Amino acid sequence: MLTTFVAMLKRYFPILDWLPNYKKSYWSGDISAGVTVGIMLIPQGMAYALIAGLPPVYGLYAALVPNLLYAITGSSRKLAVGPVALDSLIVASGLAALKLSNLQDYIAMALFLALFVGLLQLAMGFLKMGFLANFLSRPVVSGFTSAAALVIAISQLKYLLGISIDALGTLAVLKEIFYKIGETNFPDLVVGLASVLLILALKRLHRKLPAAMAVVILSILAVYYLPIQEGNIALVGEIPKGLPRFTMHSMGTGYWSTLFPLALTLAFISFAEAMTMAKAVEERSNKYYTNANQELRALGISNIVGSFFQSYPANSGLSRTAVNVNEGAKTGLASIVSTLVVALTLLFLTPLFSYLPKAVLGAIILVAVYSLIDFKYPVELYKQRKDEFILLAFTFLTTLLIGISQGIIIGVLFSLFLLVNRISKPHIAILGRIKGTNYFKNVERFEKEVETRPEILILRFDAQLFFGNKDYFKRELFRQVTNKGEGLRYVVLNAEAINYIDSSAAKTLEQIINDLRARNIQFLIAGAIGPTRDIFYSSGLIEIIGKQSLFVRTHEAVDYCENPKTKNEIQEKISLQSKTGAM
Repeated sequence: MLTTFVAMLKRYFPILDWLPNYKKSYWSGDISAGVTVGIMLIPQGMAYALIAGLPPVYGLYAALVPNLLYAITGSSRKLAVGPVALDSLIVASGLAALKLSNLQDYIAMALFLALFVGLLQLAMGFLKMGFLANFLSRPVVSGFTSAAALVIAISQLKYLLGISIDALGTLAVLKEIFYKIGETNFPDLVVGLASVLLILALKRLHRKLPAAMAVVILSILAVYYLPIQEGNIALVGEIPKGLPRFTMHSMGTGYWSTLFPLALTLAFISFAEAMTMAKAVEERSNKYYTNANQELRALGISNIVGSFFQSYPANSGLSRTAVNVNEGAKTGLASIVSTLVVALTLLFLTPLFSYLPKAVLGAIILVAVYSLIDFKYPVELYKQRKDEFILLAFTFLTTLLIGISQGIIIGVLFSLFLLVNRISKPHIAILGRIKGTNYFKNVERFEKEVETRPEILILRFDAQLFFGNKDYFKRELFRQVTNKGEGLRYVVLNAEAINYIDSSAAKTLEQIINDLRARNIQFLIAGAIGPTRDIFYSSGLIEIIGKQSLFVRTHEAVDYCENPKTKNEIQEKISLQSKTGAM
């Protein structure tokens, strides 16, 4: 009983698994990664809060409690949790549509949204819905992420140009920028462009340099010491000092239904992002297993508790997780150290950040999101998989032109449509015998190597047979029957790839057999695996097919067609094929 309880605790709180087994050799990697990620979190957190439409300090708040709780409850030991660009954009686009009257209501709604997202993730985790991440195909993720990166970049142009933008939606924002381009504040533009160039230069000098933090420090020193007139450059302004206080949510229950679509989108997207990164890290380390359902629970707990400490929805960050891996992080201690770095900054250094230009934060975001745009993958798909390229392009355009939430939902639905379309018209091959052997191959691929007989049609169906493709199967089979002509006497179905037959398909199969018999054509089945033969017996279809029409191998069915054996010999063969046989 005690052992079971301890195992359950370790499952829900993985820190209890790795902390007792912590090794001294892990210490240097965890400390180095934690400090580096903590330094990254400071400028990134403030910049991502701006994307979400929140004061910069809320980005630092989102880097505290969620990151700490994930280190305790997350099954991945290297994910770094906090504010991220994509989730921040979803928050901004979703809350902007609510047209809240003032900033305080907007902040309260963002915190309430974190609670809602966390509750959904926690519920999904306990309901073992981690498999849902499998419905996000790579083309959908790539198209969505690339479009979202462009939307984020466009949303930051107002800081680089120093102009006020009130429009919502990508096209509307671009239109307003076009009309207001003459109002560009050149000091902001110079600061923004210089910051972009400096970050890129430092990264090129050494990729592990904390380039963003270096630019933040240099810009603060420049504003503080140089004779820059107030108002010439837009600054972040006063940032509250100290750790976030425990705060109860002030939004009423009436907002649950309003926020549900937004919260569900965030819960789904953030989990998919986290699992994609966690699996990638797991494959590289190959030392521990990431549990999808525990990841949902961990993210849920992080967002729920974080929301009471003024955190908006948090998730695992791609760039910060990469730094964790590169710096040699071994356990969740790295996340605990990065949390301490942010906490010390909030306690002692926030007055310095009031001199930080907003254009610098915009520059940091522009450089960060550029890496999210995948140029190579769409080209590969265009050359190799046209249908998946269309899926990627459709998701990209939907996300860019219609909206973030709509983009991912429509992308998933379109990918499911393509899947249904694909399985409703699966591959069907007409087989012929390779000369002098008992092997059978597709006549279209091996036209010169195979031989066929006019009285025998051998057809292989490469999918399960169900209501969605039964009519296609029947249509294609009779098309091939017609092509064979009046000399056809046998149809052999190679059923090796058929692992399931539903009731609708079973009825269609019965009709096919009866129609063929009416034409004096015998229907034989070869290679049916155990589960399929079970269906033949449980559905009563075996009475229509006939036990003597089942064969273990295709060549046995063809041999029978070429030289029909006596009924007793066939029954002897069938007696070796019980419905729970080896196949």
